[in-house]
Amino acid sequence: MPTLHWQKSSYSSEGNNCLELATTPDGTLCFRESDDPAITLTLTPSGLHSLLAASRREIPNGS
Repeated sequence: MPTLHWQKSSYSSEGNNCLELATTPDGTLCFRESDDPAITLTLTPSGLHSLLAASRREIPNGS
């Protein structure tokens, strides 16, 4: 895997609790949490779209 250029939101503080994003040459998106950079989540753009769509859905209250 090529060396990735990790970016974080300009809204992030200087601390280690940020989500960072990098894009590979083939367009794959890589995410990591700045306080544990060894663990990454790799998604295609359509996979990210599905993840965001699922996170926006209302989750019924199970109680």
